[in-house]
Amino acid sequence: MPEESESDDKPLRYRRVILKLSGESLADSSGRGINGEEAGAIARQIRQAHASGCQIAIVIGGGNILRGAQFSGTNALVQEATAHYMGMLATTVNSLAMQDAIESQGLQTRVMSAIPMDKIAESFIRRRAIRHLEKGRIVILSGGIGNPFVTTDTAAAQRALELEADVVLKATRVDGVYSHDPEKNPHAVLYDSLSYKEVVSKNLKVMDATAIALCQEHQKPILVFNFKKDGNIVKAVSGDNVGTWIGPTDNLGS
Repeated sequence: MPEESESDDKPLRYRRVILKLSGESLADSSGRGINGEEAGAIARQIRQAHASGCQIAIVIGGGNILRGAQFSGTNALVQEATAHYMGMLATTVNSLAMQDAIESQGLQTRVMSAIPMDKIAESFIRRRAIRHLEKGRIVILSGGIGNPFVTTDTAAAQRALELEADVVLKATRVDGVYSHDPEKNPHAVLYDSLSYKEVVSKNLKVMDATAIALCQEHQKPILVFNFKKDGNIVKAVSGDNVGTWIGPTDNLGS
């Protein structure tokens, strides 16, 4: 049974979610490496959200360890496809760190990898992942979808469809989607809700175009919110007014 918390008296809006975290969310202010305090803070919020009864699967990026772009260029020693595979391995490193951080909060987890790594993770099998979620385990999905040239944003959208999640929760360090980068433009406007078409037409840097297209095709909503504010993850799964909601035009913000 989920442990009780202050979130238990809030109605559960989403039965099952995909929580998309960047690799940098685990790092300190430098954006590099893994910081135990940062991972622990996220794990505590996940415990609170789990206590509400929500089933949670997590997709983590690998940018705090390696970005494929650093190998780009005509004179790069590492081929682009190889760099993408290296990035998939970086997501696995982060997933293992997140696993221990979450289990330190008393929860059960399973790391499931799109690339077979039997010594450290289960291979991703859709039905097995769903069963883990139904049993109350936190499922951490590593290795993207196992193919190069696919971002972890797209992997999050893909897994949301496969696992029948109600929403993709895109965790960021700002309060939602802005008209411009709020860290560079103090006059940037925060959007309460957007349609998929508006995200594309306004060229808003929310998720990559393939991820947005997947969500649009299957009418899978996205909630972009600030995970740095303590309690925002449980607010997101409870349907509180937090962040920017992206979805079908006829159902915005509902």
